[in-house]
Amino acid sequence: MRRREEALVADDLADDEKDPRFVTALARGLELLRAFRRNESMLGNLELAQRTGLPKPTVSRLTYTLAKLGYLAYDQNTGKYRLGTSVLALGYASLSGMGIRQVARPLMQELADPTGLAVALGGRDRLSMIYLECCKATGPITLSLDVGSHIKLSTTGMGRAYLAALPEAERAPLMAKLEEHEGERWPEIRDGILQAIEDYRTRGYCRSIGAWKSEVHAVGVPFVPRDGSQVLAFNCGGPAFMVDLKKLEEEFAPRLVAMVRRIDAALFNG
Repeated sequence: MRRREEALVADDLADDEKDPRFVTALARGLELLRAFRRNESMLGNLELAQRTGLPKPTVSRLTYTLAKLGYLAYDQNTGKYRLGTSVLALGYASLSGMGIRQVARPLMQELADPTGLAVALGGRDRLSMIYLECCKATGPITLSLDVGSHIKLSTTGMGRAYLAALPEAERAPLMAKLEEHEGERWPEIRDGILQAIEDYRTRGYCRSIGAWKSEVHAVGVPFVPRDGSQVLAFNCGGPAFMVDLKKLEEEFAPRLVAMVRRIDAALFNG
């Protein structure tokens, strides 16, 4: 699946390169940084070339430049690169600039503690959702997800909530990309998304009952900022064996909806 997404990104990059305002060298450098995945410490030029589809000489020049700027760090022993501290600085600058995290965190923890579930805030990263904040109940068993984790856009409660909140003009091209990405599974996935859109309209939240992973149940609620900034989404869920579906839909989902309304009021009502 990851390879298919990388192929789609390569196609998009090729299309963008036709735009005279598009800086191809910059885009290639950023794509190189994105090739690093969670829990991977080192990658060599050959691996980076394979993942990005870029020629190895181009990759060598890019990694050299990025290392000079601190975005990559070179390991003399292995001849490979890891992400540098400048990438971390960018990430923290981005997160610290999101006022919603400071407002949402205590309310998220307030929901996580009594339910025993995890509550997270995320935004879209291409065809995934990335966790921007995550609060968990204290307990021996939780989902192994935290800030920076990626989950699927098309089948998770958070991703479906995000899609449900988009205007049709924005959702349609994204659905087309998802169709290409998901392949033969698309009809089933599309039906789940359409049901989520209807659930959001009638219930105020979206469901993902084993749709992303059979052992995970969750509900999601979008957050649409009044200032026109990017749509985000919250979820609440956990391992299937811990989640009472009746409680999830009748108790926890309404509490998640109420939490999002409180966050909206705190941010925009002063």
